[in-house]
Amino acid sequence: MSKAKGGLDKNLSNVVEDLNVTAVNAHQAQQLQQDSNDRRHQDALNHDEPNDRGSASLTNKEA
Repeated sequence: MSKAKGGLDKNLSNVVEDLNVTAVNAHQAQQLQQDSNDRRHQDALNHDEPNDRGSASLTNKEA
């Protein structure tokens, strides 16, 4: 990953670096795309949804 330079957005700098990588063949292109999808999925898992905060109390109700 790159370091942010002079006030540039680090995430945007990383995206630019990823776009500069040219795949040699279809398999490598698929692997690069999967890496991007994996990062996007992990990022989604790391963010709490506002509705998720109360879900624990709903599953622990006593009947």
